[in-house]
Amino acid sequence: MKTFKYIIALSVLAATTVSCGEDFLDIQPTGVNVENNYYKTEAQAYAGVVAVYDVLKKQSSGFENMIAMLNAGSDDFYAGGGGATDGTGLQNFANNALTPATIPRSFWNDQYQGVARANLLLTKLPNTVMDETKKARFTAETKALRAFYYFELVRTFRNIPLILQPILASEIYNVEQSTPDLVYAQIEKDLTEAIPDLPSTINKTTEAGRFGKGTAQALLGKVYLYEGKNALAAAQLQEVNGTPGGTSQYGYHLVSNFADLWVIANKFNTESILEVNHTSSANVDWGQWGSGTDEGNSLAQMVGPRGYLKKTDAAPDYAGGWAFNVITEDLYANLKTDPRFGATIADLKALKAAGSADYESAYKDTGYFLKKYLPLKSDRTTGGGATELNYAQNTYVIRLADTYLLEAEALGGTGARAQALLDAVRTRVGLPSIPVTLEAIAQERRLELAGEGHRWFDLVRTGKAGTVLASKGFVVGKSEIWPIPLQELNNTKMVQNPNY
Repeated sequence: MKTFKYIIALSVLAATTVSCGEDFLDIQPTGVNVENNYYKTEAQAYAGVVAVYDVLKKQSSGFENMIAMLNAGSDDFYAGGGGATDGTGLQNFANNALTPATIPRSFWNDQYQGVARANLLLTKLPNTVMDETKKARFTAETKALRAFYYFELVRTFRNIPLILQPILASEIYNVEQSTPDLVYAQIEKDLTEAIPDLPSTINKTTEAGRFGKGTAQALLGKVYLYEGKNALAAAQLQEVNGTPGGTSQYGYHLVSNFADLWVIANKFNTESILEVNHTSSANVDWGQWGSGTDEGNSLAQMVGPRGYLKKTDAAPDYAGGWAFNVITEDLYANLKTDPRFGATIADLKALKAAGSADYESAYKDTGYFLKKYLPLKSDRTTGGGATELNYAQNTYVIRLADTYLLEAEALGGTGARAQALLDAVRTRVGLPSIPVTLEAIAQERRLELAGEGHRWFDLVRTGKAGTVLASKGFVVGKSEIWPIPLQELNNTKMVQNPNY
C-alpha cells in the first residue's frame, strides 16, 4: 500500500492512469515529463477530473472500504467475518482497540490521494486550452471533491495536514498538522466557491455521478451541522430539500417505494444526491483488488452469508459472501416491526429454521444480514475477472432522506418544517406522524439509513457514543477519532492523536 508521502510525490502519475465508473478512462502518458506535458487540452483535463472522482469509490470498493469499517464500529453491526483476526482493522475498530500500528493505512492515504489529485489539477486548469465555462465547471467539481476528501479526513482523524498545493517529495517531512477549524474553513471555502459554477441539474444519462449545485449544497449543509453552525446548515439543506415530500428545485424527490432504492438497475434515481458508481464490466481479478482499476462493489461480497444454500423457492437465491457486518440483535429488535425491515435485513435465521435455506455460521453470527447490499446470484458478472470483485451495485453517500433528517436536526428538532421533514420520511414507508424531537430524528436516522455508514458518525457528532458504545469499549476523549497510521508519522513533524 502506498504511503501518504509516496502518494503526494507521485500524484501526477496517479492522476493519469486511473479509471472511474464505466468511463474506463485510461490515459497513458508518453515521455518522462508527465506534469509538464499533460492537462493542456480539454480531454486531458477531463481525464484529470475523472481521476479526482475515482477516489470516491473508497466508500465501497476494496476490503478497506468506509461503509464496512463504519458499520463495524457502530452499535448496529458486529465486524463479523471468519474470525476475530479476519480483517484486523475492522475487528479492532468494532472493539475500539485500534492502535497506530493496526489502523489500516488506506483510510488515511487514499483520501489524501484524492486531495493530491485535486491539488495538481487545480494548478493545471488555468492554463488548459478549453471553453472557459466548462473550465469553471471542472474547477468547481475539483474543489467540491477536495472538500469531500478533507471532510472524511477531519471527521475521522481530526488533526491532519492541510495541503492545498502539490508539494515535492523533499518537502513531505516538514508538513505539519493544521487545526480542525482551519480545515473546516477550507472545506467551506472550497464548497462556497464551487457552488456558483456547478450546474443546477445533471443529465443522468451522460453525466450521472457528477457534482451539481445540490450535491455541493447538501455537503456544505452537512459540514455546517458538524461544526455546530445549525442555522447555516438548515439554510443550505432547505435549498436542497425544497418542500418536504415534494420535488426540490434540483429535481430531487423521495423514491415512492423504499425497497426500490436497493434495486441495482435503479442507479442515480431521484433520491440520489451523491452516489458512488460501480460496474461489473471492469473484469477485475485478485491481483487488481484495491487498485486504481478496481471498479466493483466489494461491500456486496463482504456482507453476504458464507456457504449460502437455497433449499426451496421460499428463499432468495443469494450469492455467497464473507459474513462481515452482521446485524446486531438490537438493530433487529428496533427494525422488526418497521416497514423498512424487509429491505434492510435478511433474516437467514428464520429461513434456516424453516428449512428453506442454509448457511455457515461465521464470527459473531446472529443470523441477520444487511440486505440493502446483499447480492443475488443474478447480480453476478458474466464477464471476466473474479466474480466476487465485480458487483455493480452503487452506494449512496448522500440521499434525500438523509438531508431531510439532517435539516430537521439543524432546526433543533422543533417547529412545523422539522415536523414536515420527519413526516415525509415516515410517510414514504407508511408510518404515522409522531411528534418531532431530536431523539425522534436520531431514531429515524438509525432505521432509515441502517447499514449505509452514518450511524457511528451520528453517535459521535451528537455526543452519544460514550453511552451507546460503552459495551464495545468506547473511551470518551479518545475513541471519537482514529489513530494516525504509524508509518505516516515516521520522520515527519506530525504528532499522534491524543491517547494513542
